[in-house]
Formats: sequence, C-alpha cells, structure tokens
Amino acid sequence: MDLVFKALADPTRRLLLDRLHEQNGQTLRELCERLDMARQSATQHLDILERANLVTVVRRGRERLHYLNPAPIHEIEERWISAFEKPRLQAIHAVKNRAEEYAMADNPNPTPVPSYVYVTYIRASAEQVWRALTDADLTARYWGHANVSDWQPGSTWEHRRTDGSGAADVVGSVVETDPPNRLVITFEDSPDAEAPREPSVVTFLVEPHQDIVRLTVSHENLPNHEMREGISQGWPAVLANLKSLLETGDTLPQAPWEMYRSHA
Repeated sequence: MDLVFKALADPTRRLLLDRLHEQNGQTLRELCERLDMARQSATQHLDILERANLVTVVRRGRERLHYLNPAPIHEIEERWISAFEKPRLQAIHAVKNRAEEYAMADNPNPTPVPSYVYVTYIRASAEQVWRALTDADLTARYWGHANVSDWQPGSTWEHRRTDGSGAADVVGSVVETDPPNRLVITFEDSPDAEAPREPSVVTFLVEPHQDIVRLTVSHENLPNHEMREGISQGWPAVLANLKSLLETGDTLPQAPWEMYRSHA
C-alpha cells in the first residue's frame, strides 16, 4: 500500500493515470505525445506506477501497451470508503452516469469503449491457477457458475448455472490455449438474440515467479460502456474469490459475480 500512495503523490503520475483512464492501452510514444513529455521521464514515472501495480504492461508483438490497473484503488475503496460512504457515493455515481448518458446521446461520434485489464497476485502454482480457471467444479465455487468446456482451440465453452437447470447464461468459444500460461476465450450473445454483437475477447495470462503467480485478465472488444461498467465491478469480485479459494481453501463471504448480467 505504501508504494501505491507514493506513486499517487506525484501529479505527473496522476496525469499519466488520467490519460490511461481516458484511453487505455497506450504505447509509450502515444503517452509522450499526449503529455509533451520526454520518453526517459515518462518511462521513469511508468516504472513507478508499474511497481505499485497501478499500471499493467501487456506486450503486443514489439509494442508495450500500458493499461490502468484498478486493483490497488479497489483495495483502498474497500478498506476506507465502502463501509462508511458507499450509499452516498452510489447516489452521486448514479447522477454522473445519467449525465454521461445524455452527453453520449448528443454526441454522434462517441469515443470507443476502452479495454479492461485487471492484475492480481496469487500465492499458488501456475498449474493450480490454470486448474481454477478451467475446472467446472472450481469455477462453480468461486464464480457461482460452472465454466464447462474441453478447453481446446475451436471448442465452445458455457457459463452454466449451478441451480440444477444446466442452463448457460453465457456461451463462447476457445480461441487459444497454452496451459498453464495463456487462455483466450470469447463472450458471445445467445443464438436467439435479435441483433447479435461481435464477441468480446478475454485473455488470461498466468506468469509464475517462485511461489507467486501474476494473473492478468484482459477483456477487449467491449460492445458498450454499460458492459465495461459491469465488468469493472465483476472481475475484481470474481478474481478476489479465486485468490481466496486458492490461498485459504475457502471463498469470500460475498455474492459471486453473475457475468451474464454484465453481458446482457
């Protein structure tokens, strides 16, 4: 937590986070151009933000894309804000959302929906994390739905209810699998949807280091800001549950995230 407050204490670093909040996934060149900042200076600030886990770097070929990681700020919110001011802040947030909806309606060329990236660190092996991502019984424990598939490229996967009905609230396909390090899947609309949208894409990247695993979840090609708002609340909840299950053997005392509500 000390690294987070130190990183946030500098106005230049806060400005970098603001720019990533406006447009996530920028390269170093793009950030420097927007801030009129030398590459060396920007690199030093980004290194501090990355060490504080406020910025995540995802490689795409030869490029390094920088994403705002909300995990540490979420922890601050849970520790110092939720228990005291959540009802009032939720009311303010609702007013803000309604104002933004009116602004979007008046804008014929709304800005693209940014991707969402979340990073968490888990005291477990890469194999244990991979099993937690792909085992139907384990996903049912920390997600509230069983994710069912053979997890082979080209196969389908289903996000099934655990109420005995066997109904799937989300379906998708497996794009890429490289156990225990990388899994890429799509979220797709149901076949009977009136106007099916292009699938969104989720990438799980598992990077082991001794007895710690860095798990990065990237959710891209989001259809609208409403879905991004939903998953920005959902992914922290489900990944916190996964982390608790692997580290303690039990899940957190909270309702699991119902992914289909964010995707509807």
